[in-house]
Amino acid sequence: MAKIEQQELDKRRAKVISDVKDLVEKYRAILTWDVPDIDEEFADKLIIMEFRKALDHIEKELLD
Repeated sequence: MAKIEQQELDKRRAKVISDVKDLVEKYRAILTWDVPDIDEEFADKLIIMEFRKALDHIEKELLD
């Protein structure tokens, strides 16, 4: 049986995904201010890579 924490997080998975998509859109909009002819797909990839780096950093900070 899954732990209660996992069950609760499973219930909120769609919201987590939605929130992360909103963050990608937020940072893409910020980039667009400085780069009007932005390649959105490339920008999204860069933003997601930064999120992964940030998550790795946060994980290390919180769990080590």
